[in-house]
Amino acid sequence: MPVLEGCKLGPTAAALDRRIKGALTRALKAHRFAGKIGETLTVLAPRGLSCSRVVLVGFGKAEGLDALAAHRIGGALVAQLASSGETTAALAVDDLDKAAASGPLLAANMALGASLRAYRFDRYRTTEKREERPSLASVTLLVEDPAAARKAYAPLASTAQAIGAARDLVSEPANVITPQAFAAVAKASSELGLKVEVLGPKKLKKLGLNLMLGVGQGSAHEPQLVVLRWNGVRSSSAPVAFVGKGLTFDTGGISIKPAGGMEEMKTDMAGAATVLGVLRALAARKARVNAVGVCAMAENMPSGTAQRPGDVVTSMSGQTVEVIDTDAEGRLVLSDALWYTQDRFQPRAMIDLATLTGSIMVALGSEYAGLFANDDKLAEQLLAAGSATGERLWRMPLNESYDERIKSDIADMKNDGGRWGDSINAAVMLKRFVGKTKWAHLDIAGVAWATEDRPTAPKGATGFGVRLLDRYVADSCEE
Repeated sequence: MPVLEGCKLGPTAAALDRRIKGALTRALKAHRFAGKIGETLTVLAPRGLSCSRVVLVGFGKAEGLDALAAHRIGGALVAQLASSGETTAALAVDDLDKAAASGPLLAANMALGASLRAYRFDRYRTTEKREERPSLASVTLLVEDPAAARKAYAPLASTAQAIGAARDLVSEPANVITPQAFAAVAKASSELGLKVEVLGPKKLKKLGLNLMLGVGQGSAHEPQLVVLRWNGVRSSSAPVAFVGKGLTFDTGGISIKPAGGMEEMKTDMAGAATVLGVLRALAARKARVNAVGVCAMAENMPSGTAQRPGDVVTSMSGQTVEVIDTDAEGRLVLSDALWYTQDRFQPRAMIDLATLTGSIMVALGSEYAGLFANDDKLAEQLLAAGSATGERLWRMPLNESYDERIKSDIADMKNDGGRWGDSINAAVMLKRFVGKTKWAHLDIAGVAWATEDRPTAPKGATGFGVRLLDRYVADSCEE
């Protein structure tokens, strides 16, 4: 039941408190519970109630009850009860104040938060004891207008499903999700109305995507370029394009990474997983927009056929790249994918996502993704969408003074500009492959995987970017 900041009981809780002779008020006085957003206090149900316990949930200040607060509340409830032994719970969604969000919309966003926090990747846990598994099976939200709440939740439900699908892909081990396996998963999305096309190595070679092919040439699993299309309006309308880095595993190649933590490199395809998630979300809610998703899938392995430091490769654009560091492979696959996307589809805007650099984590930690853009309006739209969804971005510098750092002595550019400002060096390189297209690059290395539980994401893959880009499309692109 809701409690506002300052321990003010919501109408439902206040009515129950009177019925049970002030038991809730006494519990509040006995604990350091202030009613802040997402704060919880469990009270064993007094005699006379059929439920086993009452959970008081902090709703914060009434005027602060926006969508993000609702997500945190729903997530907090699930986190509190997931392993409690309870199988069902009901949350009263009161109209607390005129300044608060309306009941149906508040309930819908709480349901989204609960759904996202309840995610669990457990398909390989074959010996887990029953008592170790989450017990909570369902959460019911009690509202005065359930029909309106269901209507408000419908598009959010499709977003939650798309986020879950993206999290699944990132969570899968690299022996399961290879470039070919990812392509197969993408093809199954055609049931939502997406058009899916997969370009194998022969087609990539013919088109000249040699940077992408070079990254994957040391692996037994050949590169695949997965192209997804959603046509929600007339065919003459220019699409918005999303491009994702899809390294299903990254050893660093010949410039091999240290062994410690290398298992985390299965997550290096999180950008591609997000792109697939965004296209699935748009198709599921029948978004009034044309959209393209391009996922550059490869595996970076050391072998006798692997790309070497010092190799010079000609990109699809015709520009040449000296490969200084084979572990700076993300900017290679993305460069070809960006050129291919702008050349073939001529999008109104193009946004790429990539777990690209560790240096963005040094700068921003795990709270923000780095945003680089060649267009101020596009940057502002993405920043606004990030603020609205809680998937926050921080704009980074991108100007010509950084170009000197990637100059090569023998080619048009090199793929490593040195240690300092490496996230910027990478973005500067990508900028050379977007032509005149409005473009933004999101470096999500610090936010694609959570090392601890978060309000709407348990430890593990976060699906960062699906909500952000779905909101960006809804606010800035739909007709």
